Amino acid sequence: MEEKILKRKKNGMLILLLSLLIYAAAIAGTVVGGLMVEDGGNPVLLIVSIIFLSTTWLLWPGLKVLRPQEALVLTLFGKYIGTLKEPGFYFVNPFCTAVNPAAKTVLNQSGDVHDGSGKNATTTEVPTKKISLKIMTLNNNRQKINDCLGNPVEIGIAVTWRITDTAKAVFNVDNYKEFLSLQCDSALRNIVRLYPYDVAPNVDTTGDGVADEGSLRGSSETVAARIRDEIQARVNEAGIEVVEARITYLAYAPEIAAVMLQRQQASAIIDARKMIVDGAVGMVEMALERLNENQVVTLDEERKAAMVSNLLVVLCGNHDAQPVVNSGSLY
Repeated sequence: MEEKILKRKKNGMLILLLSLLIYAAAIAGTVVGGLMVEDGGNPVLLIVSIIFLSTTWLLWPGLKVLRPQEALVLTLFGKYIGTLKEPGFYFVNPFCTAVNPAAKTVLNQSGDVHDGSGKNATTTEVPTKKISLKIMTLNNNRQKINDCLGNPVEIGIAVTWRITDTAKAVFNVDNYKEFLSLQCDSALRNIVRLYPYDVAPNVDTTGDGVADEGSLRGSSETVAARIRDEIQARVNEAGIEVVEARITYLAYAPEIAAVMLQRQQASAIIDARKMIVDGAVGMVEMALERLNENQVVTLDEERKAAMVSNLLVVLCGNHDAQPVVNSGSLY
């Protein structure tokens, strides 16, 4: 299905004024014709005026007004005849029908939600057959998906999109809004299952056979780009362009969140201890070297070992050291 743009239909004002003039003339003709019939004259003027009064209104359904970033897909007796895209006042065949299968569809997205609740809402406006060409934001519900390690995570995305081909959006899919929402869910599942929540060893997220450090938490930009490309590949036939996809929420599922928090805390404690030990060993080495250089005191191997032990206890301990004063001899 190829989109046809109708550009030479901006004569709505002319038709409106013409129809009003016809109505004014028909009313005058009815009055004059009625008087002529009463005087025994020919009733042709009265009949013609009544016909114009009864049929001129049929022109009005063909008057269409479009605002910027709006489109109208028109069919005539089931045949697609074209799309109005530019803003203006148009006149088309009065028997044309505007088609928008997603007119009554309400999603959790900009332009559809009016109560600010974050859930699907019912709009109070009358559904219109006009198709919005503006950039829209679809905020799908959070999903629970297992990452590549089998850990359940909850993730939500926001997708900005717009319609680029109205004919494909209307005729190639049953409902382009629902189609986009379902494809977002499917693409999200396909991409998330390739990544671990956090960096894990021996995991290949790019498919090149080499382990890398990709993760949902650390590579959010890369993950979002892959989700966007996956969605775009699925919605091309619907005439939709996916402008951007962003991760809006990412967390472990509640059933394992506490355990994973303990794991992260343990990992943080281990990393901190490693740093403390490395620093303490360096300080002990420096202390022994300075004592030997300045020949402040001469220590045998046993005393060196005792000094190293005491220094490590002081430097690596969780609490402040309690000094012990030795008033006796060193030996």
